Amino acid sequence: MVQSYTAMEYTASDYKKGQPRWCPGCGDHSFLASMQKAMVELGVAPYETAVISGIGCSSRLPYYVSTYAMQTIHGRAAAVATGAKVVNPTLTIWQISGDGDGLAIGGNHFIHAMRRNIDLNIILLNNRIYGLTKGQYSPTSPRGFVSKSSPYGTVEDPFRPAELCFGARGRFFARSVASDSPETIKILKAACHHKGAAVCEILQNCMIFNNGAYDPIYTREGRSKHAIYVEDGKPLVFGEHNEYGLVQEGFGLKVVEIGKDGYTLDDILVHDSHNPDNTLQLKLAMMDNEHGFPVALGVIRDVEAPTYEQALNDQIEEVKAKKKYHNFTELLETNDIWEVK
Repeated sequence: MVQSYTAMEYTASDYKKGQPRWCPGCGDHSFLASMQKAMVELGVAPYETAVISGIGCSSRLPYYVSTYAMQTIHGRAAAVATGAKVVNPTLTIWQISGDGDGLAIGGNHFIHAMRRNIDLNIILLNNRIYGLTKGQYSPTSPRGFVSKSSPYGTVEDPFRPAELCFGARGRFFARSVASDSPETIKILKAACHHKGAAVCEILQNCMIFNNGAYDPIYTREGRSKHAIYVEDGKPLVFGEHNEYGLVQEGFGLKVVEIGKDGYTLDDILVHDSHNPDNTLQLKLAMMDNEHGFPVALGVIRDVEAPTYEQALNDQIEEVKAKKKYHNFTELLETNDIWEVK
């Protein structure tokens, strides 16, 4: 959540630090630049910001931002970020995780951060591979994926981050492609303005071990054909000339061509990320090119709800008000006291 602390204006250099050490072409480079630009536009002071990560290629990111930062142990970024937020609710916290770090050993922390609705900006950099440990399949690798740890193809179905987030009662979910800086900046700002756990899935290629994972939508031209940008209050249309749209068919969605088979713009569904009923939002988040649908990009769900740290601190104050003691000294003096000489 954005806090207002100062009237100072910052530049990208105020949030930069060190020389990023990722492979040339890695999506982490693009995302880092977008994140620093988003920080500038948000205007939250570097000293009121913390970036916390786990272990992995993407989890090196805290070294490259001039804010409070901490690289924790594998899968534990959400746990450390939770503690930091509870003791300092005004701190703006960005949690950086990869698909392996965040959804494998860190999966339990991920779902409970959603369930508790802790006010964190959770960034999931999803390249569908373990890059740092040299190319093993990850929890988001598709069934049949051939890797160093699955030479004959995986025999597992992958996690779909949106489905996991929604299933854990997540209130905010957004998605962008690492190479699409304007949209990435847009969803990062929306996540920061959201009060509660905000998940941003960033789709990126690993140039060394899984290049081409998102080829249909990794270029601007590809996104114009194979992606749909969702925006509140606007019809769900896509295509190079917005010639296609989404309509409801039974309990599912259907792609139609506007102007054909009797379909007009009035028939096209309108996006509403703030609807507490997540039925349509989940359907949008789950669309993929393999089943003839565009990939949804943008803020898909954004619903307000009480946050964990606020509820916890409110409870502490409520209990304190009912007690006869308010600190340790008063606690000692609530019962009979005697002095031994």
